[in-house]
Order: sequence, then structure tokens, then C-alpha cells
Amino acid sequence: MLNVPEQVLLEEPGAVDEGVSLGYPTGRAIADRTLRIGPGANLRAGTVVYAGTTIGRGLQTGHNVVIREENVIGDNVGIWSNSVIDYGCRIGNNVKIHSNVYVAQFTTIEDDAFLAPGVSIANDMRPLCAECTHAGGPTIKRGARIGVNVTILPRVVIGEYALVGAGSVVTKDVPARAVVYGNPARVAMSVDDIDCPLHEDEKAYVNGLKNDCGAR
Repeated sequence: MLNVPEQVLLEEPGAVDEGVSLGYPTGRAIADRTLRIGPGANLRAGTVVYAGTTIGRGLQTGHNVVIREENVIGDNVGIWSNSVIDYGCRIGNNVKIHSNVYVAQFTTIEDDAFLAPGVSIANDMRPLCAECTHAGGPTIKRGARIGVNVTILPRVVIGEYALVGAGSVVTKDVPARAVVYGNPARVAMSVDDIDCPLHEDEKAYVNGLKNDCGAR
């Protein structure tokens, strides 16, 4: 049976496996140590959610997910196995974070964004420099899609509905609806110019949104 500490407010969960830890204490001094999780959460074994975070309804986690303190996470967020959300992040609604992803402190991820497996996010350009800490994580805007094994450097802004190709290193801002790839990542085209691989004369996206190719 799940042991829920007093500082944890867990509303009507869907399913919580054995081996889930809620309200894990942080060694950092924070103003509010209450953990709030909205209804319908499904939490798999090995999930650890620290005290002092607020999460909306419908959270889904894979195995061995860690969510640190002072995060604000919206509704219907999925975080898959072995991913870490470090402290002080802001994550919107309907965000999907795949396996083996690291989200650095003070990152912002807006609604409907997608992070593929192995994405790594940085928040400090000069590690171990006392004058340069807490530089701030990047901002991933609404609907942006980040490919497998992408690295995103601090303070970068990835525009709405942009698409970052697999293995890219993003060192500067990405325009809205741009397709970028490479090291460093460079603009190649607009997402609206991507052809559907299955249907001739169809586009994969319309105005940055997924096109229901062949549905007509």
C-alpha cells in the first residue's frame, strides 16, 4: 500500500505501483514543501516525485522517473522511463517526454511539445563557474518537436511547432515552424514544406500542425 506523507495532496489517482515515492524531501531550502498531484495519475514503479512540486491531472510516468522540487507541471503530461525533470521547471499541458531525457533546472516547455528519447537539456554554459551558475534553461515553445538524442544549450528558444532533427546540437534560437538539424543546428526548411512519405502530393504538416494525410 502506498504511504502518502502529510505534505502530499494526491487526488483520486488512477494507478500507483508499489515502489513509488511521493513527497521525497529535498535538501534545498524551499518556501512550500507541499506536493500536489491532480486526479487520474498513473505512476509506475521507481517513480520519485519530490516535495514542493505542483502537477495537474492525468500525469503518466514510466519506470524510474524523477521529478524534482519546485516544478509546475500541467495536465495530461507523459514522462517515460528513466527521465529526470530537475527543479524549477515549467511544463505545460499535453507535453510528452520520452525515455532517457534530462530536463535541466529552470527549463520551460510549453503546451503540446514532444521530446524524443535521449534529449539532453543544459542550463549552464560554464559548469562549476561560481559566477555563471543558474544561467537558465531553454524555452521550448508550444507544439515544438525535438528529435532523438538532441542537445539543447542554455537560454535557447525553440519556436512554436519547430522540428529539431535527430542528433542535433541547438546553440541558438530556432524560428517558429522551422526545421533545423546538424551540429550546430541550422535552418533547412519550414515544417509546412515537409512531404508526407506515404501519400504523394500531401504535406506532413499544415501550419505547423500534423496533417491527417490520406484521411479524405
